[in-house]
Amino acid sequence: MSTPDLPPEHVRSTFGLRGQEMMPLGDGSGAWRVGEAVVSPVADHARAAWSASVRETLDVDGVRLARPVRSSDGRYVVSGWRADTFITGEPEPRYDEVVSLSVRLHAATSSLARPRFLVQPPAPPYADSDIFALADRAAWEATPFAGVRGLDAIVAAGPDGDRSSELVRQLASLRKPVETPAQVVHGDLFSTVLFAGAAAPGIRDIVPYWRPAPWAAAVIVVDAISWGGADEGLIERWGVLPEWPQMLLRAMIFRLAVHALHDRATTGVLPGLERTADLVRLVV
Repeated sequence: MSTPDLPPEHVRSTFGLRGQEMMPLGDGSGAWRVGEAVVSPVADHARAAWSASVRETLDVDGVRLARPVRSSDGRYVVSGWRADTFITGEPEPRYDEVVSLSVRLHAATSSLARPRFLVQPPAPPYADSDIFALADRAAWEATPFAGVRGLDAIVAAGPDGDRSSELVRQLASLRKPVETPAQVVHGDLFSTVLFAGAAAPGIRDIVPYWRPAPWAAAVIVVDAISWGGADEGLIERWGVLPEWPQMLLRAMIFRLAVHALHDRATTGVLPGLERTADLVRLVV
């Protein structure tokens, strides 16, 4: 893995981090640990600023949450970089604990307003965040992929696009209406929760979606079984969550849709998703 670009000196200075020791975080995000802070490149200014503003005051029971470091003039983002407090730990396959964290986190985010950037439909050229937004819509809209312009070309470019999109349509036929209300949820918890021994689990960011809270837990379960080596009992153990079969179904469609649409989809991922899809069918 190549060394990521250094955060510019003026960025470090504006965040009050000039002269601090620096080392790459090594997680593929392009982030650097600078003293007791983490400085990260920002792909989407609106999402980064929203996450920082939420994490600044959010209180979640039993969770270590990275707080934003504001610049000297009060900004969350400076020249495409953000800064947050450093949270110790590494991802570990403690998936029941990750789902438990999801439940607590989303109890705390249930009163947050819907971010404006989640309302507008994505438009070409699609950025990374747009692909995930389109996949999310595919799991919930009446006709999957209805809003994706140039769908055939996008699907044809991936290693398993045709098969993944066909599975999306098959599973979509099993959906039933749900009544659990939508709210702000973190839709990418599977590999981003940090564990450090007996300390409370930590998270460095919130990746927002506007969906029912059990859906976010279902995404963790689908990911953990598909490529995290989790046991199949993870599905049953969290069956107490509201409308669990339908949340699992929509989480499964979401992940298959990401695989169908993303230009960096990896060959070899689909078999794990297909195995999990078979398990989800049994529950539905």
